[in-house]
Amino acid sequence: MTNVVTHKGEVVQDPSLIQLLFNDSRAGWLWLFLRLWLGWQWFSSVLPKLSNPKWMETGEALQGFWMNAVQIPEQGRPPITFEWYRGFIQILLDSGAHVWFAKLVVAGELLVGIALIIGAFTGIAAFMGGLMNWNFMMAGTASSNPLLFTVAVLLILAWKVAGYIGADYFLLRWIGTPWKGLGARTQGPLTSIRPVVGGTTGK
Repeated sequence: MTNVVTHKGEVVQDPSLIQLLFNDSRAGWLWLFLRLWLGWQWFSSVLPKLSNPKWMETGEALQGFWMNAVQIPEQGRPPITFEWYRGFIQILLDSGAHVWFAKLVVAGELLVGIALIIGAFTGIAAFMGGLMNWNFMMAGTASSNPLLFTVAVLLILAWKVAGYIGADYFLLRWIGTPWKGLGARTQGPLTSIRPVVGGTTGK
């Protein structure tokens, strides 16, 4: 969330609440609770899968999920609404991709959970988690996915400060974004971050 410059050169500023939530490092404490909660949801859900051979060896668990998803009942609506997505899942089934894809799902859930908990590249982790939620919803599984997806989207929007109380305080400085220059590198952990417009710090 930054100021936007229109084609006429006018600067359109975000509302103060939006700037506080998505640009001010002090909001990192708010995002900390949401980040830890979301990270724990992924981490706790993947733990049983790590010792389950139907996930880690044969992929039968994912195969069963896909088979239920592509079924078209005689009455009522099918789990998958969009034909193109049903076709995509059917291709994965026909190719036997469940064997390796199940391991990929487990690894993805584990990495997303850990990254969110420690606050490492929070925006990327939230995006990957949201992508998995989106796929679950596309396959006809609601459960807690809509809520998890919503929190993930909020963390993506707050990527600059969502991991500020976490590993991103060091990682984002290391890669040079969004805080650049000596002044930014010497800020304390509770110093607010102002949006950068045209190479200068917005006042």
